[in-house]
Formats: sequence, C-alpha cells, structure tokens
Amino acid sequence: MELSTELILLIGSFLFFVSMVVGKAGHKFGVPVLLLFLLVGMVSGGDGFGVRFENIQIAQAIGTVCLTIILFSGGLDTKFSQIRPVIKPGVILATLGVFVTAVITGVFIWWLSDKVYVGLGIGFLTALPLASTVSSTDSASVFGILRSKGLSLKNNLRPMLELESGSNDPMAYLLTITLISIINVGGDPNYLMVLVNILIQLTVGTLLGYFMGKFAVIVINRIRMDNASLYPILLLITGIFIFAVTYYLGGNSYLAVYIAGLVLGNSRFAHKRTSMNFMDGFAWMSQILLFLTLGLLVNPSELIPVLVPGIIIAFFMIFIARPITVYLCLIPFRRISFRDKAYISWVGLRGAVPIIFAILPLAANVPGARTIFNIVFVITIVSLLIQGTSLPMVAKWLGLAEMPDKYKKFEDFDVEFSEDIKSAMTEIIITAETLAHGKNLMEMPLPDKTLAVMVKRGDRFFVPTGQTELHESDKLLVISDDEEALKETYKNIGISNFTYQRNK
Repeated sequence: MELSTELILLIGSFLFFVSMVVGKAGHKFGVPVLLLFLLVGMVSGGDGFGVRFENIQIAQAIGTVCLTIILFSGGLDTKFSQIRPVIKPGVILATLGVFVTAVITGVFIWWLSDKVYVGLGIGFLTALPLASTVSSTDSASVFGILRSKGLSLKNNLRPMLELESGSNDPMAYLLTITLISIINVGGDPNYLMVLVNILIQLTVGTLLGYFMGKFAVIVINRIRMDNASLYPILLLITGIFIFAVTYYLGGNSYLAVYIAGLVLGNSRFAHKRTSMNFMDGFAWMSQILLFLTLGLLVNPSELIPVLVPGIIIAFFMIFIARPITVYLCLIPFRRISFRDKAYISWVGLRGAVPIIFAILPLAANVPGARTIFNIVFVITIVSLLIQGTSLPMVAKWLGLAEMPDKYKKFEDFDVEFSEDIKSAMTEIIITAETLAHGKNLMEMPLPDKTLAVMVKRGDRFFVPTGQTELHESDKLLVISDDEEALKETYKNIGISNFTYQRNK
C-alpha cells in the first residue's frame, strides 16, 4: 500500500506523541527514554502494528541529519571551562580508545564466530567493521541520560564523559567506512595510506570546525534581521552547512560540527539564549526521530537468531573490552583515580550512533551486513538496559555522586536573562509563617541588592510596590546578585518552599 503524505504525517506525529508520553512515564521508573523511543518504533514496525519501513537510504539520511544536530547541540551546551581540565584524557579516549575497543572486540567476535557460533558466518574481515560500529560511546545516549537524570559527578567526570562521547564518533565512522572500502575493493590495502587518510580527515575536520565556528559568530553578529525568530533557524542552518562543507572538503564532518558547536557555544552572539533553547529542543526532537526510525527499521523476528551471541558480545564489551581500553588509555593520568576509571568504564553506552553506522554496511552491500545490523541492535538494547538504567546507582556505589544543585527552572515565571548578567532569581510561595513578618512587601526583611519584581496571584500577574499587600499562596519572583545572602535570609524568615534559578 502506498502511503499518502497525510497518512505519513498522521502516523509520524502520533508516534512522536506516544514516544514522549512513554518517555515521560518511563523516566519515573529509571528507564532511559531513548530506549523507550526505540521500543516504540519496534512495536510499530512490520512485526508489530505493521508500519513497514525498509528504505536503507532514507534511514541513513535521517540518521546523518539527526546525528549532526545532536552533536552540534552537544557542542553548544559544553563549556570550555568545564572540559579544559579533561581535554587530554578525553581526546585520547575518543581516538586511541575507539581504536583499541574496535581491535579487542573485533578479535573476540571473530573468535566467537569461529569457535562457538559457526553459523553466524562472520569472518575476520566482517568482525572488524562490526566491532568498529560499536567502538564509540553514543553521544545521544550519554548526553540524554546524564542530563535528563540531572546527575552531578565529582572530579570533572561528567564533562570528560560528554567530551568523549561527543568527539569519538568521527573515529568510529572513519574506521567503519575504511574497513567497508577495504572489503569491497579486496586485495591487500595500503595500510600507511589508510592511516594517512584518517589523520587528514581528523585534522581537516578539526581546523574547519574551529575556523568556520569563529566565522559563524562574526556572521551571526553582523547580520541584522528584522525578525528575531530567524536567529535560531540561522544557527541550525549554520551547523548543517558546516557539516556539508567539511564533507566536500575532505574532512570529518561529525568532528567539525561538534567543534563548531563548542566554538559557538562559548562565544557571544545575537539572541544566543533563544537560539540555544531552540537547538536543545530540536536536538531532543532529532533523538526521538532517530530512535523511532531505527526502531522501525529492525524486524524483531530477525533478532532471535543473533540474540544470544549479541548478548555475549555486549557483556564482553561492558565488562572486558571497555574497562581494558579505559585503563590502558588513562595510564599516563595518575590523578584519575581507580574509582573514576571504573565509572568511566561503566559509561560506555551504546545507542543510536552504532545503529546508524551499522546501516553503512547495508548501504554498501557488504556480505553479512544484515547480521551486523541485527547484532549491533541487540548490543545497543543490552547497553541501554544495563548501563543506562544504572548510572546514578553505580555513581553512588563508587562515591562519585554529588548532591545535585537545588537550582531548576521556574514553574510559574518564564523569565531568563542573558548569561552575561550574573544573578540569582528565586520563586517563593508566601505562607502564613512568612506573613508573620508583615503583610506588606516593604515589611519583608529582604537582603540588600534584592528586588521583588513580580507577583502571581491565582492566574493574574502584576508588578508589586512596597505597599502591595501579600496574600497566603501568592507566588513571588525575586532577583538578586548576592546568592548566598538571599538563601540565608529566606531560611531565617521561614521561607522553605522556594526555587532557585542561577543565571551563570
């Protein structure tokens, strides 16, 4: 049956809605929302409700665009001040770590197929690209799970993990396409030229990402558009443009777009706050679309023959390959403790990126490509189930979890300032205990440099004056540049039900 445009839009919007509802419910039970998006796609596919999607080229295109947006947004949200202390170990994990993981895993897969599961038909040349597709930690999964759970970690672990996951996809991509080309061409490859090509792509991608990011800041600040809502669109187009230009200039596009995001996110440009919020939402939409598409692409019935070997490979990667890689790569960094390395080893999450890379052998008609895709899918599900659900618990076991900040978004006041304005805003609920200090606003003992700027009473908002009479259950928006004094004063006058939003 040929699907009409209207029917595609109906099914697509319904699946998006179901994914978000299921994701919100699953988050309460500690289940990674990205896994739920994946499962919604699988249930809706050919073996489920019958939505058939088998176009490899379209899936690859969707995966490329979505991954570009996710990496760009991840770079925008990463602060140089946070990653500067961990750049060296992060880069080593993102390059050498990927290579070591691919080699160790590839040898194990070849041995498993040759000695235990002979029926898989995976030779050495097939085992290597399979291992390469799953050799990097997944940026969508790491960004999504660490940030959605609000996990605070000691010793700069979170910036290191996000830096690694955001910058290691290029290496895995290069290994995958290089091995695919070696298989398709046949013969004895020139390994020196292969190595030179990888170094050229990484170097070109790094340089183009940095300089085009700098140039993009100048362009965005110089352009004067009458409609301010176009600035977020301009930022999105900038990321996509940098990805495409880098590809045609022979560099690694994924690395370039991540570095460009880093440069832009740590620079000042017009309407930055609005644009960053837009990109954050668009990145989440890309993650939903990506996991839904990949879920639709797989047929659960085809996973059954590779289920057991896939689980064995996943456990090998979690408990052997990843820890060996981490400990070898971080030997020079003695300040990184054993517990830190143990947690870094555990956050070897696999997700959408390995599945996207597993589409490449399918598109290139590599022998055994469907087996590679199905095994990668099993590995991803196992990783999200075991590692994705246990990140907070393992952090607590290792004594690496910090008390999360009390700062969060307001529920009743949608107010934000430029990041250049250092301030602390507070949303408080007026109680009977608070009114004991006085019913008028001027009678409240607010600290110096603190201003009550708005009151919400029922559904009505208004700007108060010193003579404004406060009522119980009123909600008050207060702004100050002295955060500590603000918190201490509120505790002294018995205001315990308040929300901080720090603008730093």
